[in-house]
Amino acid sequence: MSRIERLMRERELRTKNKASYSNEAIDLEPHLREGDDYMEEYLKGGSSARDEWEKPDEGLFTERLLVVANRLPVSAVRTGEESWSLEVSHDEYVSALLGVKDVVVKWIGWVGVNVPDELGQRSLTKALAQKRCIPVFLDEETVHQYYNGYCKNILWPLFHYLGLPQEDRLATSGTFQSQFDGYKRANQMFADVVTFHYEEGDAVWCHNYHLMFLPKYLKEYNSNMKVVWFLHTPFPSSEIHRTLPSRSELLRAVLAADLVGFQTYDYARHFVSACTHILGVEGTLDGIEDEGRLTRVAAFPIGQDSNRFIRALETPLVKDHIKELKERFFGRKYSWIITHYEAKLLLGRPSLFKEFTQVTKSPSQQCIILTPSYSVEALEKDRGVAEHVILVEKTNIHPFLFSIQSLS
Repeated sequence: MSRIERLMRERELRTKNKASYSNEAIDLEPHLREGDDYMEEYLKGGSSARDEWEKPDEGLFTERLLVVANRLPVSAVRTGEESWSLEVSHDEYVSALLGVKDVVVKWIGWVGVNVPDELGQRSLTKALAQKRCIPVFLDEETVHQYYNGYCKNILWPLFHYLGLPQEDRLATSGTFQSQFDGYKRANQMFADVVTFHYEEGDAVWCHNYHLMFLPKYLKEYNSNMKVVWFLHTPFPSSEIHRTLPSRSELLRAVLAADLVGFQTYDYARHFVSACTHILGVEGTLDGIEDEGRLTRVAAFPIGQDSNRFIRALETPLVKDHIKELKERFFGRKYSWIITHYEAKLLLGRPSLFKEFTQVTKSPSQQCIILTPSYSVEALEKDRGVAEHVILVEKTNIHPFLFSIQSLS
């Protein structure tokens, strides 16, 4: 174990001891009223469930937290020239903040739809303000290059050890360069919105691999701004990260933050190792030091609220779906593979299917693979990919079926 690894391990153990004491002393589990849509109510302004969702008087609080993520925790559908239907959709960041009190939280992010006209942007901004959300309006080309391109085609596979597309291994690749330019352009658009709404003393919490350049752009605007960047995915080893053509730029952009957080100690260690090996900076007990400036690096695991899933089992919608599945598969035996990977990421992974068939006790039963689809547009494409996977990965043991769950 290297000196850096030893120091970070000691720091993690101290942090765990403190967290254990804190968890024993304070119960942050929300006491929810039966039938409440707590996500909806929280976004309307409740500081916590325990406060019975009363909207806080922002004048009472001296601190504000600006939570910046690729997507807002609501989705929008245009119902008229100046009217919108809003629905809570992406709630993982909201869940992480349910216990936060005495701080006004504002959400900044892309709303997931193209709104090219000024009238639509004004009306949507007004509607989102009721849920403490501030939109970032991205044009279709930027979304294509930034989100569908660099985020999903480059960063996500690399951070999950799936490697880069062959044509993107060289920085001179036209595909890579256009996607990387789109990524930086989108991050600058996020930064423009944050700086417009920023007030002295605000803390800015940047989320995930979509916004790795955001800390840099924010610090260029105001070097005293308190900026945190947190990664919700794995961070790969330095050997994997160095295959990325833009590796140094991304690392330096993230290091502009005051605090960099990861889900686990291992991911934090990988980040420190990548910085020391690729950038030549010094790793310390608390993080990364470069030319006298310290960026703290630490692990802050964000878990799932299991009680939410238990409560969901009692809702009419879920009960109806369970009944439908029981009727659909009554009298037949199936094995299930439930994965968070999209169908396209199962291509070329025969080991997944072979290993599964080896541990299945009844090789004659059919296997159903449950995969997510993240947009209406992607649903048909995912179905087509699923059919291809079935043909390519079929074995003599199992006939495979796909069940694609839309998460749009």
